[in-house]
Amino acid sequence: MTWKLTTRNRRAGLTALIQTQQTVMAAEGEEAHFSCRLTQSKDVLQVSWQKQSPTGMENLCSYTTEFGQQVNPDFRDKVEFEAAGLQNSSIVIRKVTELDEGCYHCLFNSYPEGALKGTTCLHLYELHEPILHVRQSNSSEEALVSCSATGRPAPTVTLRVLQKDLHLSGYSSVSVTNSNGTVTVTTTAVLSASNDSSTQVGCAVRVLSGPQIETSVMLPEVKRSSADDGFDEESEPDDSDRSHTWIIMLSLFGACALIAAFTFFLLQPKTPNRDVEMNEMPQTTVRGAHETEASSVQQERDPIRLRASPVKIQASDLPNPSPSTSRRL
Repeated sequence: MTWKLTTRNRRAGLTALIQTQQTVMAAEGEEAHFSCRLTQSKDVLQVSWQKQSPTGMENLCSYTTEFGQQVNPDFRDKVEFEAAGLQNSSIVIRKVTELDEGCYHCLFNSYPEGALKGTTCLHLYELHEPILHVRQSNSSEEALVSCSATGRPAPTVTLRVLQKDLHLSGYSSVSVTNSNGTVTVTTTAVLSASNDSSTQVGCAVRVLSGPQIETSVMLPEVKRSSADDGFDEESEPDDSDRSHTWIIMLSLFGACALIAAFTFFLLQPKTPNRDVEMNEMPQTTVRGAHETEASSVQQERDPIRLRASPVKIQASDLPNPSPSTSRRL
């Protein structure tokens, strides 16, 4: 925020001074604050605020002792007094958009000088949170630090380190314009590593004279390489080593399962073959069955012969004749 003294001569020998901001920065959707103050006490009857537009001046609001705060009906949801007085005045514009960009005037209508005017211009900006990355470089004694920020217009990105014995070198900056009009700026530097204490690296970004956004990260102690220490340190296996170990274990488990299944199959008792049992049955039984079957067939072929065969009756089987029967014979 930049302040300036505005002077305006209404008549010869009379000068009025107004202290106000030269520019006001605000992000889209946020609030913009304007203020004006007389550096000399004057007999002011009314204080007014106006916006300069392509079609002329638009009256936003005014203040008088008699009528108090008055806001134009077209701006009641947009403009509001923060401080109302005849020697100083401040307003706020809510939820600014691109249509609100431009210059605003505060007018102190005094007697007998007339209107004493101060001018402040509103500029919109867009600035997102910076992203700070730190990664180990090819050298064990150095680290690469990069910070990216996106804004409109192009933001300024600054890297810093708090420790006095450390420094950043090899700065480089790359700007990329995005499709929505914003610009992404990435600044990279090389940080000399420290073996004594942890290191804090910070990144600060801002757009023009708007508010600054800062972020920082604490780096752990950077250890020397094993070659410098004279011995090899056991390194923690990475994800690829873990995956290879699991594959080997699963392969061994599968091979053991196959061997166990094959061994179990070989040790199972064999089921006797039905055909072998039939071949090993006694032949006498088979012959008896065949002979019985042949006899049945022969009986079916000669039924009459079997019926006509004589029956032998023995005398002992006949009944004894009675006396009456003998006389008749």
